[in-house]
Amino acid sequence: MSYVNFVKKYKLEIAMVLPLLLYILGFTVYPIIQTITLSFQDQYTKAFTLANYKEIIGKTEFKNAFFNTIALTFISLTLEMTAGLVIALILKRNFKGKGLLRSLMLVPMGVPTLVSGVAMTYIFGLNGYFNELLEKLHLIKLPVDWASGGFKTLLMVSVADIWKVTPLVILLLLAGLESIPDEVYEASNIDGATAWQTFKYVTLPLLKPSITMALILRAIDAFRIFELVLVLAGRATPVISTFAYDEYNNYANAYTSAAASTILLLIIAVFIVSYLKIAGTKEE
Repeated sequence: MSYVNFVKKYKLEIAMVLPLLLYILGFTVYPIIQTITLSFQDQYTKAFTLANYKEIIGKTEFKNAFFNTIALTFISLTLEMTAGLVIALILKRNFKGKGLLRSLMLVPMGVPTLVSGVAMTYIFGLNGYFNELLEKLHLIKLPVDWASGGFKTLLMVSVADIWKVTPLVILLLLAGLESIPDEVYEASNIDGATAWQTFKYVTLPLLKPSITMALILRAIDAFRIFELVLVLAGRATPVISTFAYDEYNNYANAYTSAAASTILLLIIAVFIVSYLKIAGTKEE
């Protein structure tokens, strides 16, 4: 089939797909290529160089940002996937008010990230509700500054992120659970399997595609976390995305900013490929 005949035959399909294709090329592919190109260019001569990467890798701020990004992602993913699976299993059961509870579960997804971050400052501020609760339980004598940096700040940001995006994980896992045929569980009961054996050898394997989808989507978002960190921790706890932003905004250096962004892109790509390879190997 010639090119002209192909266009004539599928002109409606091409007309419908073309706007999306142009959008992806113009607002996703081209900016990524441009960013990678900038990261390997000298700021003044535009010649090929690795100086931008050497410069940011030598900075203590970038090392802290790299560690914080990995730690935040690990904490958030672990807690989100665990909580999401438990809640999805609960919502799969039949009980009174299940429909209302499922609707309420989605509310955090509709709250803008900046708004949820500001709301969390009322909880984790020096005079916030959490410090007040800890004081009443006599667990602390003085208010804790959760935004001062360190592990406690990472944990605070993770909790805020978990509240905001766990409903997405629940939604994906619940859809996976709903797609599992009841006949599978009936066969498991006939074979005398316990609840744990059914969960381990029936539910989890059949839920694997949904778990993979939820994990990858959440990992991408967790690695590039930005607004919550700025609102809750400011510059005390940098991550790679805020580091790249500061390089461009405060130091007017688009080249080192592009290098940091490229490293973040590489981290995400390595994580996704590694997970898919490990998951595929286990399945085999």
